[in-house]
Amino acid sequence: MFIIDAQVHIWALPTRERPWPSPPAPAPPHRPEPYSKDDLLRDMDAAGVTRAILVPPSWEGERNDLALEAAQQHPDRFAVMGRINANAPDARAVLANWRQQPGMLGLRFTFARPELQAPLNEGRLDWLWAEAEQAGLPVMMIVTPAQLHLADRIAERHPGLKLVMDHLALHARQKEPEAFSDLDKLLALAKRPNVATKATCLPSYARDAYPYSSLHPYLRRVYDAFGPKRLFWGTDLTRLPCSYRQAITLITEELPWLTTEDKAWIMGRGACEWLGWPLP
Repeated sequence: MFIIDAQVHIWALPTRERPWPSPPAPAPPHRPEPYSKDDLLRDMDAAGVTRAILVPPSWEGERNDLALEAAQQHPDRFAVMGRINANAPDARAVLANWRQQPGMLGLRFTFARPELQAPLNEGRLDWLWAEAEQAGLPVMMIVTPAQLHLADRIAERHPGLKLVMDHLALHARQKEPEAFSDLDKLLALAKRPNVATKATCLPSYARDAYPYSSLHPYLRRVYDAFGPKRLFWGTDLTRLPCSYRQAITLITEELPWLTTEDKAWIMGRGACEWLGWPLP
């Protein structure tokens, strides 16, 4: 099976030439040691993962350099959903040339962070959604369940803009069932054909051990709402409480109601087609 991980972070330690933000980002690194492209390639090869979509982590600030370097060195393995400082004076000019960066697929935002909620909540990014729609740039975003109505409004106003709700828009730092208490708000967005969702880092939301049977009913509800072509598997690998291989087999072996074709879409084909990363 052609497997694409829809979300992985790589990062390096801060240096004088490449400092991290000050004050530090609210979310600390997933691990105390850096995780490089070479570390990721090793783990992907061992688990049988063909490609990964790199998402630059928030703790490094609004930078994409490491991820883009990895994608340019390994274009058959990596592509990037990059971060942009929408408040920068040159943001419009930067966005206009976004896809000219080799390896760049689109944009990614972390609106669940308190300091980033206001621009979304107050409509200060409305210009960006229009520009991204015109440029054909897909957008991934982490939102809280309380913000999903704002994502719905964006999808309605910009039907040509492809949106992806990361981590099923679950309650962060919660476990099942509390993490899924507002799942209906996500499922309501399935009525928008330009909205997809990522089933990423799901084991982190479970109280039980592999095969995480407690998660299966929720996955079935998301599948029934979005279908296999708008449901993308991924790991957020560096925060997984299980092995890389178990994160794969959770989908490919433990959900008997998925067909072989369903698995092909969920495990990679869907994300590639949605984001415009051609399959070989």
